[in-house]
Amino acid sequence: MRFIVIGITDDPQPFFPPEVLTLIQNGKVFSGGKRHHQIVAPFLPNEAEWIDITAPLDAVFEQYTRLDGFPDEKAIIVFASGDPLFFGFANTIKKKLPDAEIILYPTFNSLQTLAHRLVLPYHDMRIVSLTGRPWQEFDRALIEGTPKIGVLTDKEHTPTTIAQRMLDYGFTHYQMHVGEHLGNPSLERITTLSLEAATQQDFQHPNCLILSPHPSVCGDFPATSPFGLPDSSFSLLNGREKMITKMPIRLLTLQALDLPHRHTLWDIGFCTGSVSIEARLLFPHLRIEAFEIRPECEAIIQENARRFHAPGINIHIGDFLSVCCDSIATTLTPPDAVFIGGHGGHLKAFMAKLYPLLPTGGTIVMNSVTPQSLQLWQEAVTELHLTPHPSTHIQLNDNNPITILKCTK
Repeated sequence: MRFIVIGITDDPQPFFPPEVLTLIQNGKVFSGGKRHHQIVAPFLPNEAEWIDITAPLDAVFEQYTRLDGFPDEKAIIVFASGDPLFFGFANTIKKKLPDAEIILYPTFNSLQTLAHRLVLPYHDMRIVSLTGRPWQEFDRALIEGTPKIGVLTDKEHTPTTIAQRMLDYGFTHYQMHVGEHLGNPSLERITTLSLEAATQQDFQHPNCLILSPHPSVCGDFPATSPFGLPDSSFSLLNGREKMITKMPIRLLTLQALDLPHRHTLWDIGFCTGSVSIEARLLFPHLRIEAFEIRPECEAIIQENARRFHAPGINIHIGDFLSVCCDSIATTLTPPDAVFIGGHGGHLKAFMAKLYPLLPTGGTIVMNSVTPQSLQLWQEAVTELHLTPHPSTHIQLNDNNPITILKCTK
């Protein structure tokens, strides 16, 4: 199949070069969003057939494939926003129909257009799409201290909700530039404002935004968090200092989990959230699912995550054996690294539940304080045919000795 993909802006009176106009005038089947149809309708031939691009996209591509009997010289002409290869529909075509021939006529994408309006150099801008996507990559950009971030929004991830999330986690050293209806002479609006001001405004869709250092930021842009968060800075469960994985143990535990090469960490029995938070800040590419049976720990991990500027930890409260049911593989990303911080005597049952979810090479780490937990670990590793690794024995000050245990599938 052949596709001609033409990028357009929101300008209700678009300009097309003669070559593109000729293609449109000789076309038969056209496609695009409803907004695109309204813009280009005056340019379409009288007998044009239009295919709306709406969810679910599988239904759209079924309509395309029915046209596979098109003459070779014909093509489906698709109108898309901006540069169709920039988080755009041309990428979807390549994914759905990898053998299709694609001819592109792009225009500036929305973030380029916003940068042009602001006369803001954008060669060093990091691009994040929140259009139909989770917060993961946006949070990562913040945690990594990226000075300039371009963000594609949607009706859920609006400039208002983005600004509020940044303030909640203490990323106050940015200002926000918002572009609404870019390319539409009568509706276009460019606004530069503080994050606090952005939380008090409504913005028309479609829009996009650029985050840059606030004028009050002097010298180097704020650096990332220190390597090894101080234990004294964490809020604790009922003030109990022993209910936290101490910082040196925490760092050795993260090393055992081999997190630079992992994608998803499950922290089971998170309590204060120290392991999840340290992992989030040191390895912001990770997806982190944190489990805890005690309801009061939810507020504690949320407070600590905001204190240490660590957004994006997914929290699950309840009995792990109940939460980790057969349907979990369809609702959560399976782990390739697991830390068991607490098991309430159910270690073998936990590991039996985890075993089918782990990929080959997936790892489980636990810190053992008692001979009983060590014995349960050894029995579980043997029964599940997991591969044990050499353990690490360590004692901090007057605390009980700890054995860091690791196995892989």
